[in-house]
Amino acid sequence: MPRVPAAMFGIVLGLAGLGSCWRLAHRLWFLPAAIGEAILAIAVLVWALLIVLYAAKWLAVPEQARAELGHPVQCCFVGLIGVATMLVGNALLPYARPLTVLLFLCGLVFTLGFALWRTGLLWQGEREAADTTAVLYLPAVAGTFVAGTSAGALGLPDWGALFFGMGFFTWLAIESVLLHRLYTGPRMAVALRPTLGIQMAPPVVGAVAYLAVQPGPPALLAHALLGYGLFQALLLLRLTNWIREQPFAPSYWAFSFGVTSLAATPLLMLIHGDGGAVATLAPILFVAANIFVGILAVGTLRMMMQGKLFPKSPAPVAPSGTT
Repeated sequence: MPRVPAAMFGIVLGLAGLGSCWRLAHRLWFLPAAIGEAILAIAVLVWALLIVLYAAKWLAVPEQARAELGHPVQCCFVGLIGVATMLVGNALLPYARPLTVLLFLCGLVFTLGFALWRTGLLWQGEREAADTTAVLYLPAVAGTFVAGTSAGALGLPDWGALFFGMGFFTWLAIESVLLHRLYTGPRMAVALRPTLGIQMAPPVVGAVAYLAVQPGPPALLAHALLGYGLFQALLLLRLTNWIREQPFAPSYWAFSFGVTSLAATPLLMLIHGDGGAVATLAPILFVAANIFVGILAVGTLRMMMQGKLFPKSPAPVAPSGTT
C-alpha cells in the first residue's frame, strides 16, 4: 500500500484552482466549459483516491501517520485535507448542492479543529527557527480563506466575511514571523525551498475570498491584495534558480494554489465589473497558470510511471529542518 504524505493533497488544490479559472474564463471569454469541468473532475478523483490512501496509512502504519502529525513542518500539510474537501465541494456545486454543503461542513470542521489544535501547540513555543516555513499558513490561513469562498458560493456572505477575517489577520501575524525567520534565521534547507511557493498564496487566496463575500465592483483592498500577490510572484521568479536546487518533487505543487489563485483574482474582478490594469493582467496570468500546472502535472506523471511518486515501503519521517 503506498504511503501517502498529507502534502499530496496540494495536488487537489492546484487542479481545483485551475479548473475554477477555466470556469471563470468560460463566463468571461466563452472558452470551452468542458475543459474546466474535466480538470475539476480529475481534482475530485485525485481527492477521493488520496482520502482512501491517507486513511489506509492510519490503519496500516499508524506510527508513521502519528510521526507525520507530530513533525514540526510536515504536520501542517495535514490541514490541506479540509481545504481540499471544501474545494471539491465547490467543484460539485453546479451538480449537487446538498453534497457541496456536506463537504463544506466536513471540511470546515476538520479545518477549524486542526487549525485550533496546531495553533495552540505553536503558541506554547519551544520551536526551532529552521522549522518556521510558509507551511504555517496552511492550517489557519488557507483553510479559513477557502471557507470564506465556499460560504460565499453557498449564499452565506455574512459567514464568509467572518472566515475572511480569521484568515486575513492570521496571515498578517504569521507573515511577520516568517519574514523575520527568512531575514535573520539560518539558510533554508534545499528540500524545504519549494514550500516558499505557499508564500504567494495568502494575498490572492484572500482576494478570492474577499470577492466571494463582497458584492459590487472590487474595492481598493482587492486591488491591494492582487498587487501584493504579484510582488510575491515576481520575488519567487527572482529566486527560481535558488529554489530549483531541489530537484523536481511533488513538493513543487506548493506553488500551484497561489499560481491559480493569482490567475483567478483578475478574472473575478472583471466579472465584478473591473477593468484597466486587471483586464491586461487577466489573460497573461491565466495562460501562465495553465503552463505552470501543466508542467507540474507532467512531472508528477513521470514520477508515477517511474515508481517514485508513492513509495511502497515506509520511509522514515525527515528530521527537523528537512522534508
